Amino acid sequence: LLAGAVLAGSLTGCGASGTPASSAASSEAAASSAVSEAASEPAAEAALPDGVYTADFDTDSSMFHANEANDGKGTLTVKDGQMTFHVSLVSKKIVNLYVGMAADAEAHEGDWLQPTTDTVTYSDGLSDEVYGFDIPVEALDEDFQLAILGTKGKWYDHVVSVRDAVEKAAEAETPADGTYT
Repeated sequence: LLAGAVLAGSLTGCGASGTPASSAASSEAAASSAVSEAASEPAAEAALPDGVYTADFDTDSSMFHANEANDGKGTLTVKDGQMTFHVSLVSKKIVNLYVGMAADAEAHEGDWLQPTTDTVTYSDGLSDEVYGFDIPVEALDEDFQLAILGTKGKWYDHVVSVRDAVEKAAEAETPADGTYT
């Protein structure tokens, strides 16, 4: 399957000069989808055990990301096989999230994710109240659609992922200064 996707992608590149852009884009999307499916098959088998983890929150936007006080990370909680990721954002300007596309959000208001008010403390000691969200996560290390609603009332599409989960207990084992007593 992966070899077929690579071949399809390389053939698209060879014939791109005489192919309309939309056809080339759809061929590349199909190849990318095939690669994603092949890559996700093993990941689906490797579920995390119940626990609390720190994980990276990757987004496609410099305007929508985890608060810098948390180094781009959030808290992943796994309970009974269900994963929920809590992320503190940079302000209170994003008022709702929706797992899916912006075009579908209006029709699914009951599925909008509601904010929590989080207090973050920056490296200089200053604190600030920002919005945070509990986001259901189907799979780690895979991109998914997340629409955001800002204070101006407009929905925007984004692609996000939750990656590199590390159990919080494991983090506590290493002292901050790196020395052991």
